[in-house]
Amino acid sequence: MKFVLASASPARLAVLRAAGIDASVVVSGVDEDAVAASLSDPSPAELVTELAKAKANAVAGEITGDAVVVGCDSMLSIGGDVVGKPGTPEVARKRWAAMAGGSGELLTGHAVIRLGASPATAAGCRATTVRFASPSEDELETYLATGEPLAVAGAFTLDGLGGWFVEGVDGDPSSVIGISLPLTRQLLAQVGLSVTDFWRTDPTL
Repeated sequence: MKFVLASASPARLAVLRAAGIDASVVVSGVDEDAVAASLSDPSPAELVTELAKAKANAVAGEITGDAVVVGCDSMLSIGGDVVGKPGTPEVARKRWAAMAGGSGELLTGHAVIRLGASPATAAGCRATTVRFASPSEDELETYLATGEPLAVAGAFTLDGLGGWFVEGVDGDPSSVIGISLPLTRQLLAQVGLSVTDFWRTDPTL
């Protein structure tokens, strides 16, 4: 059975590979803004979960044979606002002004679709508290200039350059990177699959 990741995120793929799964990648191309606009006053957890479902469903329609498709979506809840990828240095700078020295809740929605003879679906959300440092002005400008924070939820990474500015994580660190290993294992079990079935046979590779 194929394990398909419905995401272009290299960080999510790296988490899976480090955890023993060589996933195939199929990017969904879902219009996230359109999906969000179609929802009626969703909670942050509902929003990221519905976006994850939309991505997984879009990719599932392109897959034939026995496979499991996993979709994810992440956003940061801070100061009562839920934010995704900033896109520009100006937006990322404002995000960091609100985040520095404080904390936020990183929410990652997950959707698992089993295809083949025994089709099934499962979905859920994992929330993790992230405590942020207060980078100096020079540090922040240098970080913004790398482009890394522009394309990630909340304008930071845990596993990249942004990790220098994270004081700590209360909860599941893999979820902050983009895909919760504990939750994914639970959702796979709900569709009748064991995560160990997807582990590569040679763990040293």
